[in-house]
Amino acid sequence: MNPGDHVRVSQNGSSYEGILLPSTNDQYLILKLSGGYNVGVSSKGASVELISPNSAQFSPPENKSDDVSNIIFDKNLPTISLITTGGTIASTIDYRTGAVTSQFDVTDILRSIPDLSGLANYRGKIVANILSENMTPSIWQDLAKAIFEEIEAGVDGIIVMHGTDTMQYTAAAISFMICTPVPIIFTGSQRSSDRPSSDNLVNVICAVEAAKSTCAEVLICMHSNDSDNHCSLHQATRARKNHTSKRSAFATIGNLPLGEVNYDTRSVTYRRDHHKRGELKSSLKPDLDFNVELIKYTPGMDAKLLEACSEKSGVVIEGTGLGHIPTDFIPLLSSLIKNGTHVVMTSQCIEGRVCSRVYDTGRDLLDIGVIEGGDMLPGTAKVKLMWALANTDDPFESMQISLAGEITEPSRPWD
Repeated sequence: MNPGDHVRVSQNGSSYEGILLPSTNDQYLILKLSGGYNVGVSSKGASVELISPNSAQFSPPENKSDDVSNIIFDKNLPTISLITTGGTIASTIDYRTGAVTSQFDVTDILRSIPDLSGLANYRGKIVANILSENMTPSIWQDLAKAIFEEIEAGVDGIIVMHGTDTMQYTAAAISFMICTPVPIIFTGSQRSSDRPSSDNLVNVICAVEAAKSTCAEVLICMHSNDSDNHCSLHQATRARKNHTSKRSAFATIGNLPLGEVNYDTRSVTYRRDHHKRGELKSSLKPDLDFNVELIKYTPGMDAKLLEACSEKSGVVIEGTGLGHIPTDFIPLLSSLIKNGTHVVMTSQCIEGRVCSRVYDTGRDLLDIGVIEGGDMLPGTAKVKLMWALANTDDPFESMQISLAGEITEPSRPWD
């Protein structure tokens, strides 16, 4: 049997019919089923019946370099750097376990999405090859340095391929670490490339168009809806993953997305003011204070969670409503602050902002030195505090002003 043959595989009373796919592991037979999904069957004890030979053609795999892909250069096209950190967009099925595994590099991505050809020249770089639940702040630093190197090399735009589960944290970190004169676009996919419902094609193509646009911001580019015709461009510090599996999982909190890409026409439009290409000079500040925690208050929370933060440089709290915790906890917070821990209050509400001047609890928190986080998303506030502690002279002040669009202007109907 050869790859491309139409076969029926039987094992342990079950049978599967489809196209035999190339495999790097002789312990498993990989079939493309008629519905588009792939299945792996252990070759041990399996019988294979040939239905028809050469039903599909497969080219032999190309030789790949370790971390850089070499693409034919067209001087008439912009140059985009594709930086991968892993995630579903760079994943396929591991037929040993049946689970998704991150194992593609940039060359694989370009080979699997031929529609990228002719849109731009591409430089490829691998920073990590992990699923995003394994992302760490130290990798954020490696990524920031890699992005900055590409900007300094003169690329016209950056695309970071990243797992969606922690994309908002990494994108927010890059927003604080890098001042950019070119677009930096994060994208990923909710479903791997070998699934019929994969969103990787549309997301990557739209990300390329965004990376070629005039907006020099750090953005997240993902499906706008359940169709394959638009992607939204979310400002990184205002983005949140709101659904576990829908392709349109991401939303801009407190506003409409900054922009949109029409997949059919390849047009890019923006709704609000933004930094233009070339407006800012590139700079890099990758230092972080890793000794910061994010704590979500819930009724009945053990006060020992706060006591355990006595050696922390900073703590972000997801408080209730306008930014509250029980009055019994206020002395604990006061002790933390007196000992040098910066405490930032955010709200666990999706919309709205912290206001500590409405109720007595809020005023007491202000009196002991708790920092109001405005309408910062709690995850963004943690990332910002890590950065502010390592890069600013006055983190207390820095946390209350918008540095990368993370705090929006409050509405004042009387103005």
